[in-house]
Amino acid sequence: MAILEAGTPVPAFKLHVTPDQLLSSEELRGRRYVLAFYPADFSPVCGDQMALYNQILPEFRTRRTEVLGVSVDGVWCHRAFTEARNLHFPLLSDFEPKGGMARAFGAYREDEGVAERALFLVDEQGTIAWSYRSPIAVNPGADGILDALDAMDGSSAP
Repeated sequence: MAILEAGTPVPAFKLHVTPDQLLSSEELRGRRYVLAFYPADFSPVCGDQMALYNQILPEFRTRRTEVLGVSVDGVWCHRAFTEARNLHFPLLSDFEPKGGMARAFGAYREDEGVAERALFLVDEQGTIAWSYRSPIAVNPGADGILDALDAMDGSSAP
């Protein structure tokens, strides 16, 4: 199954960020954001990927873009991972139904029960502006996201 492509409306979602706080696609309407699906908290590649996005958050903010991590791990695991990596962006728990959001985006690995390593840039209208699936063992970095953001703004990177 292929991941959702540019031009596709974002499937509706509502996931836990904390045990008592939910975040929905409806709440994000009017805002630009990146959904960074990843297989698991505390795995080496995932940790490096999320740490990179954390490190370059100012680049995203300059481009008026929020970053949201998404995996099938539970909120308590996300909390421990966030604290261990000192992350400053939300992690959405696609825990129940397990992988429901990842499935809707075409980014779920049925055999392993985890999310693909996939990126989706969503525009203010709630439409996917850019998407990319990386090999599961490869950190996709941020260059593709930043290039897509620059293209949205009609500029190119310096």
